[in-house]
Amino acid sequence: MARGKVTIQDIADALGISRNTASKALNGTEGLPEETRNKVIKKAIELKYKQFSMMEPESILPKSSRNIALLTENLPNTSHFGSTLISGLEKHISAEGYNLSIHIIREIEQKSLSLPNNFDVSNVDGIICIELFNLEYSKLITDLGVPTIFIDCSAHVCYPEFHADILLMENEHSTYHLTRKLIDGGYTTLGFIGDYSHCMSFNERWTGFNRALKEAGIPLNLEQCVLDEDRLFFATPEWAGGKLQDMPELPSAFVCANDYIAVNFMKSLKQMNRSIPGDIVICGFDNGPEASIIEPHLTTVHIFSNEMGIKAAEILLSRIDNPEQPYQVSHIYTKPVFRDSTLNIR
Repeated sequence: MARGKVTIQDIADALGISRNTASKALNGTEGLPEETRNKVIKKAIELKYKQFSMMEPESILPKSSRNIALLTENLPNTSHFGSTLISGLEKHISAEGYNLSIHIIREIEQKSLSLPNNFDVSNVDGIICIELFNLEYSKLITDLGVPTIFIDCSAHVCYPEFHADILLMENEHSTYHLTRKLIDGGYTTLGFIGDYSHCMSFNERWTGFNRALKEAGIPLNLEQCVLDEDRLFFATPEWAGGKLQDMPELPSAFVCANDYIAVNFMKSLKQMNRSIPGDIVICGFDNGPEASIIEPHLTTVHIFSNEMGIKAAEILLSRIDNPEQPYQVSHIYTKPVFRDSTLNIR
């Protein structure tokens, strides 16, 4: 295109945005995401539009702040897979010259759909969300126009409409594999424990459990499942025992959404004088420290947390460098670990 002939409409068409948005970006109008403004300016320089024709991108685009913000509802403790994940993530982004700041999203901020007071979006190059499962709040984050990756996400996310990268541990196939092993081992009454609407990972585990039952021709018995809201699993020490006592008949095997749930229900089963694995078998997910401490040791699924952290950093840094690339929904391999809580199942 000849110099002097380029118009704002040409820039808008090249980027697939409105002429009004392109004009605001070139005129420095407030209220536009920095990512959008930078793309418009870069395209104006590339097409040699008017006063931008003699400029180089480095002469006008702002320098990177080299800051990554981690947003989370609950900072993972040392027994949670997220603790190791954050360690791997921080090491990788630090090696690339980025700083990591951590921001706790309180309930009041989620209800009011507001950002934390110490979060300055203009000073952030990328966002990492961990344990952030509120769909409306997730949309608030993605609407900021900052490169973002969610490590696990709301169970109600619709991928084509969700403008962020998503990284999950592999959930469905590993839970299917565990459940199928139980069925092949002769366990024909199986219950699931966990809120499958809590997050995408729990939802995928529920899907894997049901797929194994369906393939084996075993009907799902909801009376032998505990599918209450996730917050109730933290209610009182007696809550799990009450749910078990309310069942007309216990199944021969429980598949739990994570190790925390499995350990709590194991304690309740023992208080009911039910032998594990003699009377009933049980398995979890995460392979946290408690899985190899409780007796009998818990069959579970190992998450490669450190590697997930590194991969999350790689995806986010790639998004920062190339914001126009298609969004990714990625799963990291997990590995079933068979222990004594599912005796003779290997």
